[in-house]
Amino acid sequence: MSSLFRDDLLAGKVALVTGGGSGIGAQVARELASLGAKVVIAARKLERLERAAAALSEELGTTVYAKSLDIRDRDRVQACVSEIIAELGPIDILVNNGGGQFLAPAETISPNGWDAVIATNLTGTWSLTQAVAKACMLKHGGRVINITMLTGRGFPGMAHSVAARSGVEAMTRTLAVEWAQRGVRINCIAPGLVASSGLRTYPAALGILERMPAMVPVKRLARREEIAWLVAYLASPAGDYVTGQTWTVDGGHDLWAEKWPIPDPKDLGPAVPEVDSWE
Repeated sequence: MSSLFRDDLLAGKVALVTGGGSGIGAQVARELASLGAKVVIAARKLERLERAAAALSEELGTTVYAKSLDIRDRDRVQACVSEIIAELGPIDILVNNGGGQFLAPAETISPNGWDAVIATNLTGTWSLTQAVAKACMLKHGGRVINITMLTGRGFPGMAHSVAARSGVEAMTRTLAVEWAQRGVRINCIAPGLVASSGLRTYPAALGILERMPAMVPVKRLARREEIAWLVAYLASPAGDYVTGQTWTVDGGHDLWAEKWPIPDPKDLGPAVPEVDSWE
C-alpha cells in the first residue's frame, strides 16, 4: 500500500521499469504495483531479477513480472517490448532507470569504459524509449520517466555518465515537443544522494559515504520512496500537463555542496587583487 496515493491510482496500467531488481528501481516497481499497475521489472541478470520479482509479488499480494533485458542489445529490446505487449497489453508507463557507471578521473577513462557507459545510459535509454513509443505510446499515449543524475554543474569523476545523462535530458526535452500531440508525456528525475545500492559506486577508501549527509543542506540522504513518489505522480493523471522537464530531488545539494577537492596552489596570491584606478 502506498503511503501517499490511493491504491487504484494506476489500475489497469502496464509499467516497465528497467533496473528494477534493486535500489531506486525496485522501490519504483513497489510503488507502481501498490497503485494497481501491472509491473514488469527488467535487467540483465535474470536470476537476481526473478528473486526480486518473487519477493515483491509476495509482499504486495500481486504479480510483479521479470524480463531479462540488456538495453544495449537493440534486438533484445525489440523482442522484450513485443513480449510484454503480447502478455500484458500496451505499455502505458516506461521508467528508464537502467544504467551504470564507475567513478574515475576523466584522464583515466578508457575508450571501452566511455563507450560502455554511453551505450548503457544514453543509447540504451533511447533504444527502449523509441521501441515502446513506436509499438504503442504513439498510438495510445503514455508516460516516460527517465532517471538521470545531477548534471547542472557537471559531475567531476563521472565525465562519461554526466555526458550520457545530459544527453538523455536534452532528448527528453526534444521528444516532449515532438510527441506532445500523440499523448506522450516524458520527463526526467535527477536524484541527488540517495540511500540505495547505487552508493556502491563510490569506493569506500575515499570516505565519501561518511561525508555525504554533511554535503546536503537538509543534512540527510534521500529515501528511495521520495524518488518513487515523484515517478508515481508523473505517471498519474496529475502529471498530464507536465512534460519535457527535469525534476531535481536532492535536498538542495546541487545548489551548495562541493563535490571535488581542488587544492590551492602554493602561491595563491592576495585575497583581493589590486585594481587599476579609473582616475
